[in-house]
Amino acid sequence: MQLKITVLPGDGIGPEVTEQALLVLKAVADVFAHQVCLEQKLIGGAALAATNDPLPDDTLQACLSSSAVLLGAVGSPAYDKNPGNLRPEAGLLRIRRELGAYANLRPAVFFSALED
Repeated sequence: MQLKITVLPGDGIGPEVTEQALLVLKAVADVFAHQVCLEQKLIGGAALAATNDPLPDDTLQACLSSSAVLLGAVGSPAYDKNPGNLRPEAGLLRIRRELGAYANLRPAVFFSALED
């Protein structure tokens, strides 16, 4: 099985975490004999610094043509004073919309002691 994965390391701790996730991905791919084709692209502050666009068209097209997208953290205080369309989060919101991944679901546990 061959998987095309677009990797978006993002900003801040994103590249460091993404690097470790890729080590796990490669190990799993080796165990199960999957072929993984990785393509790294820019998003967020890294994309702003390089292209003045938080989600460059080539990044979006790579994501749309991939089997999956591995996304690191996006955002940086360095861009806090930028207009909304030139903030790292604008790229994150747009990629979520374009991929139909508008919800960020996380497991939750309800403790009865906190009911009130």
